[in-house]
Amino acid sequence: MKKLRIHLDTSVISFLFADDAPEKRDITIRFFHGWVATGRYETAISPVVVREIERTKHEDERTRLLGVIVDYSLKSVPLDPREEVADLADAYVAARVIPRKKYEDALHIALCTVHEMDVLVSWNYQHLANVNKERRIMAVNQSLGYYYPLRITTPLEVMGEG
Repeated sequence: MKKLRIHLDTSVISFLFADDAPEKRDITIRFFHGWVATGRYETAISPVVVREIERTKHEDERTRLLGVIVDYSLKSVPLDPREEVADLADAYVAARVIPRKKYEDALHIALCTVHEMDVLVSWNYQHLANVNKERRIMAVNQSLGYYYPLRITTPLEVMGEG
């Protein structure tokens, strides 16, 4: 059976160190140790994730977050084809699925769509991991000829515990 291709957004990496949210932190640690580290899924990030992490103000925190990418050998899906990814992200904003100020969330979705990832994993319930957003994203995708089914969910669901 083919491995699921999953894309991690920045929130998932950040929650590895979220002492202010111990329940989500512990789930995320379990997810990384039991699912990502074991190669159960084909797990990837994108240059958008790296760019978001590089903007982290505190150097030690930024170093820890970038270290996760190295420690877990997370591959990166390319931004290419840039124009196609940008056009699709723009379509999510134009359809008011994703607010303009959250454009990087639109890029995460567009990258997953263009590269036919199976799942976008996020702790961002407001703009990504909720059934209403997923349906609206699918509507935009289908209107533009993208039919590969993208799921957007949390680590808990990907582990089969949610």
